[in-house]
Amino acid sequence: MPVTIMIGAHWGDEGKGRVTDELAAEADITARFAGGDNAGHTVYVNGELFKFHLLPSGILREQIICVLGNGMVINPVNLLKEMDEMAARGVDVSPGRLLISTRAHIISPAHIALDKAAEKARGAQALGTTLRGIGPAYLDKAARQGVRAGQMTNIEDFADALHASIERANEVLIRQGITPLDSHESTIQYIEAAQRLQPYLVDTSVYLNQRLKEGAKVLAEGAQGAMLDVDHGDYPFVTSSTATAGGAIAGLGIGPMYVERVVGVTKAFSSRVGAGPMPTELDGPIADRLRGTGDNFWDEYGTTTGRQRRCGWLDGVILRYSAQVNGFSELYVTKLDVLSGLDEVKIAVAYEVNGKQQDFPPTTIRELESVQPVYETLPGWKEDISGIHAASDLPAAAHNFIKRIASLCDVPVKTVSVGPARDQVVALQ
Repeated sequence: MPVTIMIGAHWGDEGKGRVTDELAAEADITARFAGGDNAGHTVYVNGELFKFHLLPSGILREQIICVLGNGMVINPVNLLKEMDEMAARGVDVSPGRLLISTRAHIISPAHIALDKAAEKARGAQALGTTLRGIGPAYLDKAARQGVRAGQMTNIEDFADALHASIERANEVLIRQGITPLDSHESTIQYIEAAQRLQPYLVDTSVYLNQRLKEGAKVLAEGAQGAMLDVDHGDYPFVTSSTATAGGAIAGLGIGPMYVERVVGVTKAFSSRVGAGPMPTELDGPIADRLRGTGDNFWDEYGTTTGRQRRCGWLDGVILRYSAQVNGFSELYVTKLDVLSGLDEVKIAVAYEVNGKQQDFPPTTIRELESVQPVYETLPGWKEDISGIHAASDLPAAAHNFIKRIASLCDVPVKTVSVGPARDQVVALQ
């Protein structure tokens, strides 16, 4: 069964881009199935740094066909900007390599304006969105008044649909005392983008199913993380799409019978960008140690927003829950090297909620914000592991840490990364 689904196990920023790049070496197709340019995936290859927001990270593998699936929301102007940047660096982004679902929805200038207005109106209760128009685009999709990518094949109809979207948004903006958008000026770039993107538009569900029947291997690249899933995350501090494994099926238009593996990606510690509960969040020297100085791209600063990430010990409760919701068949642990040099490392193995311990996170935000993590302390290791390639060379304490992660969620850890480069990987099984 030729589909591998790759999912972030926490709140995003787990290192999915480099994992996608690695898994894509054995795939024929990589496909994004949810989200938009609120995603930020970073890949480091041969001394070069690549940052992706809409393009699947597998685009760096020459044999790969990349798909933007129907479950995505796409800003065509930003997509073209990213494509042009990659083309300037020698990456093939021709219609033969990149396919855009005609059923994907378009993020319009109206959605971006509404996103910014909504966050401003929330004030201190702001959700910390990326302000890319993601939520309003999905809202229009659910309200059956969205603009689909397939409409770009008819420029006049596409322009009319954009104009209607902007006029609806302007009514809201005016009520909030915000200067309305100029519908003509706002759509010029979009119309130009639509003309350039027409050759890329395909019924990707038909394409994927046909390729799967022929035996092609498909890697479904998740964006964000399981705890940002609109149903299973810590609502309302979530994204507006399905970021769990189930979203890959609906977001690509394929059947579950094709799925062979579900790879969960987790860092060796936890991090989060933006608002929302984070039970293991730390302040002080350990948090600074985990986060880094910001001088290195491998440090904990958001690829999309540039915001400093909140950091803390690995949350095993969230990881256990994520494994259950996604049905992980294996785990990939990134940034194990960041823990090198610590005398001890900790994992939250349970939560204390209202005086009682529990193994899974509570379902209400009020309770989740008040939980106390129950930590298990393990010996650290002093050795620099960034140059290790064989599992047998990892320190015993690192092995014990990895085994504890696996036992907490009853999922084997098959791979760990010990640095950002392609070859800084250790296969355990």
